[in-house]
Amino acid sequence: MQLSVIILNYNVRYFLEQCVLSVQKALENIDSEIIVVDNFSTDGSCAMMKQRFPNVKLIENKANLGFPKGNNIGVAEAKGKYLCILNPDTVVAEDTFEKILRFAESKTDLGIVGCKLIDGTGNFLPECKRGVPTPWVAFTKIFGLYKLFPKSSLFNKYYAQHLSENETGKVDILVGAFMIMKRDLYLQVGGFDENCFMYSDDIDLSYLVLKSGKSNYYFHETSVIHYKGESTVRDGTYMKRFREAMQFFYKKHFGGSFVFDVLMRMGAFAFALLKKNQQKQVVYDVSEYVLISSDETLKNKLENQLQKKITRLADIDENLLFSQAKSPEKHLEILLDNNNVTFKAIIAFLERFKNKGFTFKIIPESSFFFIGSNNSNDRGEIIEIA
Repeated sequence: MQLSVIILNYNVRYFLEQCVLSVQKALENIDSEIIVVDNFSTDGSCAMMKQRFPNVKLIENKANLGFPKGNNIGVAEAKGKYLCILNPDTVVAEDTFEKILRFAESKTDLGIVGCKLIDGTGNFLPECKRGVPTPWVAFTKIFGLYKLFPKSSLFNKYYAQHLSENETGKVDILVGAFMIMKRDLYLQVGGFDENCFMYSDDIDLSYLVLKSGKSNYYFHETSVIHYKGESTVRDGTYMKRFREAMQFFYKKHFGGSFVFDVLMRMGAFAFALLKKNQQKQVVYDVSEYVLISSDETLKNKLENQLQKKITRLADIDENLLFSQAKSPEKHLEILLDNNNVTFKAIIAFLERFKNKGFTFKIIPESSFFFIGSNNSNDRGEIIEIA
């Protein structure tokens, strides 16, 4: 078997449904398997999986065991030469795995491969390629020095700015939302460290792979949507776990004197506070919708339910509407029907029309909801179609 895709889920039932659907489409030409590990969700995730994806292997944990242990449980059942660690709040293109596996097979020093990640608005997520967060690198991040000196190798390591988002190359750290590596290497370095509940586990695994003599790669030739933070509420518990995770990583790999430990505690606290304050739910009063679909019946159903004007376009490449001037008093939301439009085309559409004043939602194939996110720091939005 060539590839095992491990998806660890916790209370994101609708995002999981869309994710598994996109993965199934992307694996049609690959000898592969999908393993969903559920960390004791209470939102009907497991019932949905059994009903909609009965042929997908589902492991139901009896407690929330955290990110490292949950994924390790999935890997223990995997049979593929390669593993993909994948978040449930992601959407892959139909050719994502084929492209990355071809790239992986071309490398003799392969560690982990990550790819270009975008948020639900089509904007690039810089954390999909990073440097090792040494105390100095973390300092440049916390105080924004990487923004002031993006070309300086002294200041630009946090987001691996030696590579642009549209360049493939070696990086130190990849994000746990999307990682592909050989299963044998994963087992050789010990997988995710279960002493860390979440947050620094991907940094730790990436660093362990580097220490083993392998190279990690950022691959830009495919884009994956990562909505981010769907299973995380950035409250006091979040801040505590984030601080503990960063302290765990520093202590494990850099040791630490008393002074070093105090500095890292202060830095981790500041970083966690920054992350928490970024979460500001963006809600728009949608004036009208554009539905990209060939289904006129769906258009009428949504118009009746939403009580808003809906313009239907049968062709995703139709530009007439988007060439018109937009009014700042009105907000337009684009609904993309996956029954008629591929995930690859949807992802490209988000990238094409990012920052144009629109928001985007996807209607997954054979599903009765539309789903998306208006900001990379927010929890997403799901509206069921009656």
